[in-house]
Amino acid sequence: MKLPSRVKLVDVGPRDGLQNEKQPVPAEIKIGLVHRLQDAGLKDIEVTSFVSPKWVPQMADNAQVMAGIERRPDVRYSVLTPNMKGFEAAVLTRPDEISVFGAASQAFSQRNINCSIEESIERFAPVIEAAKAKGIYTRGAISCAVGCPYEGEIAPERVELVARLFRQIGVEHVVVCDTIGTGTPVKVQRAIEAALKYYELDKVSGHYHDTYGQAIGNTLASLEMGVWQYDTSSAGLGGCPYAKGATGNVATEDVVYMLHGMGIETGIDLDKLIDAGKYISDFLQRKPNSRASTAILNKRAG
Repeated sequence: MKLPSRVKLVDVGPRDGLQNEKQPVPAEIKIGLVHRLQDAGLKDIEVTSFVSPKWVPQMADNAQVMAGIERRPDVRYSVLTPNMKGFEAAVLTRPDEISVFGAASQAFSQRNINCSIEESIERFAPVIEAAKAKGIYTRGAISCAVGCPYEGEIAPERVELVARLFRQIGVEHVVVCDTIGTGTPVKVQRAIEAALKYYELDKVSGHYHDTYGQAIGNTLASLEMGVWQYDTSSAGLGGCPYAKGATGNVATEDVVYMLHGMGIETGIDLDKLIDAGKYISDFLQRKPNSRASTAILNKRAG
């Protein structure tokens, strides 16, 4: 089995990780996190989300955060834009990439955005068209790709449906997301296979939550299929506001530790990455939700 020799990680901590935090995180702390992540060698960072502050108050400072980042030419800064209004606001901040999201679960789609899967993706068509006209790269996240809090297990055919609809509206890259972290390696491989019916391997990423402790196993199972791009979150930040009890995304630190131990390059400095995760965890007044980070910080203290 040929594993990738290099893996690209997109750190989603500043956006996906922080959006559900109850306490407000000031713009300067978010900017500080982005700076520390790029100092650690991350070349792809999901910075913020252009959603209504009524729904996600944590992201109300989106333009301020984007304006405050000291940008590097070799780093790609992405934002989430769920509709045209969000896209129009986002464009003013010059993102390199935008993300949209569609659920592979009808119940989740209805409860989350009050419309069917098909309708939800149709709404993104003008956003994708506008992004392409401005030369902005587009990613589409397939949420609840293996499990849903309302429907339970999700059939791979649903993932295939969302991938096909994303392809039809011109989305360039898809992300297979185990939003509530119920996936196991074989289920995740089936979901990836479904996405691969419409997207080539280089245009598919994995995004796994660790609710049941399966995220590292699911990452390894995807690596064995040749998938070389993943969303991860510094210090294991995050969750899902619509999925009760869903814990954070897989910690960037844990994935980097595993990859480096397998001889797979990431371009990331693990020590600096741990410092970045500790920085945001200290602000939130808790320990990083990463096994590798805990072990290395204990070693340092010893």
